[in-house]
Amino acid sequence: MMTAVFSNSSMGEAQRRELLYGGEVFVYSATPASRELVAFTRELIADAFGGRDPETAQHDMAVEEFAALLADLKPRFIHHPRCKKLLPAIMEELGCVPERTYFDVPRLRTSTSDDYLSSGISYAFHPHRDCWYSAPFSQINWWIPVYEVVPENVMAFHPQYFDRPVRNGSARYDYGEWNRTSRLTAARHVRSDTREQPRPEEPVELEPQVRVVPEPGGVLLFSGAQLHSTVPNTSGRTRFSIDFRTVDVEDVRDRRGAPNVDAACTGTTLRDFVRSTDLAAMPEELALEYESGALSGAS
Repeated sequence: MMTAVFSNSSMGEAQRRELLYGGEVFVYSATPASRELVAFTRELIADAFGGRDPETAQHDMAVEEFAALLADLKPRFIHHPRCKKLLPAIMEELGCVPERTYFDVPRLRTSTSDDYLSSGISYAFHPHRDCWYSAPFSQINWWIPVYEVVPENVMAFHPQYFDRPVRNGSARYDYGEWNRTSRLTAARHVRSDTREQPRPEEPVELEPQVRVVPEPGGVLLFSGAQLHSTVPNTSGRTRFSIDFRTVDVEDVRDRRGAPNVDAACTGTTLRDFVRSTDLAAMPEELALEYESGALSGAS
């Protein structure tokens, strides 16, 4: 399959969703709200690292100290009320219909260089689809770099697998069980990560691949069904990025989304999503329908 990358597209949001569900990728220049989010995130990071340069601090800190710092910083970012105001603003700037658009909490991600810390609180993701982790097939992923990024510390997409199944461990993954037993232990996994996470169970061809390098505050959009991975960071600098996910509630209701080619997990992440306009919860009847396992991706 060929994947096209649309840059600063002016097409309507409904058409964009359809193309995203078909495996295309979109990238946008920084918006006023995304710049504000990046500036705020840099303030939190600077406060956490004191006088250290956060991109190079890994070279001067014990890995356990670095992990402990992130274990405090990341929840402060995730739960800060300012994020709940800025994310809907970014979505609206890029054409989303606020009344229909639901989002989950933003996450501050780190990718340290040269395998300094690649598990637990700074997990380096193997090739995966978010749909292996109980995400709905209408999920759109949003990714925003906080500082300058380079091809050696971003994400890689593996578009040849968008419509091609990969044997994987998603059948052993249940989102409810993950929340009960594994999510809160991330900071303990410093040297290795023993938590059960869906991963390929056959060799995956990592080439050809697509790497997109947005400016700080630039916004990358892709389907949660897209196979993607963390590029092994050889840049010498820790990469900081923000990601969150959105769904259009009418697409959720009407079962519109990317095809399910290989996911067999149980549970659903839909209860993590709130409405852009007023932070109302996802309708429980929709979460229950997806949790029952009766629904799959688009045919």
